[in-house]
Amino acid sequence: MSRLSRIEIDDSAMAPATPEIEQERRVAIFDLIEDNSFLVPGRDGSAAPAGPYVLDLCIREGRLVFDVAGEGGEKVAEFHLSLGPFRQVVKDYFQICQSYFDAVKKLPPAQIEAIDMARRGIHNEGARTLQERLEGKAELDIDTARRLFTLICALIPQG
Repeated sequence: MSRLSRIEIDDSAMAPATPEIEQERRVAIFDLIEDNSFLVPGRDGSAAPAGPYVLDLCIREGRLVFDVAGEGGEKVAEFHLSLGPFRQVVKDYFQICQSYFDAVKKLPPAQIEAIDMARRGIHNEGARTLQERLEGKAELDIDTARRLFTLICALIPQG
């Protein structure tokens, strides 16, 4: 049962999300719940806490906070990640997504495909960054990291 069964977003300390961002969050959460691999490893020789897990994600004091509990509400782990390592890849990801949406309207399929390949590459880079930042804290496969990166993108304020 090394998986996430529920994901909550605490955005109370942030500006209200636009309807588009809310939709992105809903889709990312749905995709994550449908298929994920997430394990909080044991510490100091103890066994890994039993899953499935409930993840509460928020940004607090400029840090990305993963608050992990069991389905019964018992606290499993909490870890805080600096947003610094994510800022450039998130910025690049939003820029390439905008280029992709603009391209779909007016460019030929070959150019759209090239932009989409670049978008996927940046998305993979963000997922690998997330896996690196979570090393020793949580174990997740690349597909779960990709889905979580999408959700993180929908959390980090742009502009």
